[in-house]
Amino acid sequence: MIPFNQAWPYDIVMNDVYIQDCPFCQAGNVLLPIKPKELATIRNGKKRLLVFPCCSNRVTLLDSDSDYLLTDTILR
Repeated sequence: MIPFNQAWPYDIVMNDVYIQDCPFCQAGNVLLPIKPKELATIRNGKKRLLVFPCCSNRVTLLDSDSDYLLTDTILR
């Protein structure tokens, strides 16, 4: 079961990955610097550093499913 305090929802729009709100600076509609095909490698166990372009905060992506990104940081 995914710990929801470390997960953040995302959307895929036109081959881009977006989040509704940044968990750190609350910026809206943030385009993440990852592609949907990278989500499959994260899902298979490869960790990836994610730097939010709006505020430069960093998290490590540990896992993903079709709706949420699981990180190593408590986001909520």
